[in-house]
Amino acid sequence: QVQLVESGGGLVQAGGSLRLSCAASGRTFSNYAMGWFRQAPGKERDLVAAISWSGGNTYYADSVKGRFTISRVNVRNTVYLQMNSLKPEDTAVYYCAVAETRYFPPYKYDYWGQGTQVTVSS
Repeated sequence: QVQLVESGGGLVQAGGSLRLSCAASGRTFSNYAMGWFRQAPGKERDLVAAISWSGGNTYYADSVKGRFTISRVNVRNTVYLQMNSLKPEDTAVYYCAVAETRYFPPYKYDYWGQGTQVTVSS
């Protein structure tokens, strides 16, 4: 059974940093793209960052460019999201996801984690 488990969320002051981790189990995802999404209360779930199967290609939403960095370690079946210079508007539940494709960026994601809360205070 496929499982994605996020960790690393929490409460941080504006300007601070957090590093999210997503550990995948149940199968090997080294051949697939992975991404981080976020959903704030009353808003849609939006793609924040994505990374290709090799790590050679990345995508970032304009709102996080220059502040967030996505990375992966395939031998650990893990993807990370380093978040720096956090702003109150970054407050949301963050989800990791896997797209069963080598195409990048993927047009859909197939597996989702349960999410981790990130709260940035002003």
